[in-house]
Amino acid sequence: MKPSPSLLSPDNHALVLIDFEGQMGFATKSIALSELRTNTAIIAGASKIFNVPTVVTTVTEQTFSGPVFPEIEEFYPHETSGYIDRTSMNTWEDEAAYNAIVAKGKKKLVMAGLWTSVCIVFPALSALEEGYTVYVITDACGDVSTEAHERSIQRMVQAGVIPITSIQYLLELQRDWSRQESYVAVTNLIKKYGGSYGIGIHYAHNMLKH
Repeated sequence: MKPSPSLLSPDNHALVLIDFEGQMGFATKSIALSELRTNTAIIAGASKIFNVPTVVTTVTEQTFSGPVFPEIEEFYPHETSGYIDRTSMNTWEDEAAYNAIVAKGKKKLVMAGLWTSVCIVFPALSALEEGYTVYVITDACGDVSTEAHERSIQRMVQAGVIPITSIQYLLELQRDWSRQESYVAVTNLIKKYGGSYGIGIHYAHNMLKH
C-alpha cells in the first residue's frame, strides 16, 4: 500500500523554473508557443496549489531576454516572488540561484524552462553530479528545433534525469481525488489550461448537476 519513493509529492522536491522569457520563446520551434504557455501555467499553478518550494530564475531580464511569461506572473508575481536574474547560462553556476535552490533543502529537483539544450541540460547535469535526483518536465521545455530538444532530453535521460510531463506533474501531486483540500483548485486549473482534458472535466462537472 505504500507509494514508490520515486513519486513526487508536494513536500519532497523543489521546482526550478528557468528562463520562461519572451526572447527565449521567440526562437522556440520544438513546441508550439501556445502549448508551451499552457503547460507552463499547469506546472506553475500546480506548484502554487501544493505550496511546492519554487525558484524562478531569469537570464539578463532587463537587457535582453525580457519579462517572464504571463503564466508565470499569474502564480508568481514579479514584485513578490524575488526572481533571480543571471548572466550565466547555467543556473547552477550562478551563486544566488544556486544558493536559493540549495536552501530549499530538497534532494529532488524538478526543472523546466527554455532552452532545453542549454538552460535545462546544464543545471540538470550539474545537480546530478552533486547527488540530486533530477526530473525534467519535457513538455514545459522547448528549443530552437525539435532535434535540439530531443537530443537534449536523450542526453539527460542517459545521464540519469527522469522525464515527466506537465499534467503528470499536477496529477502526481494530487494523487487522490478524495483530497478535497486541493480538488477544486486542481480541477479549476485543468479546466482553464488542460486543453481537451479540461473540457472533459468541465463537461462532467456540468452534466453531474442534472
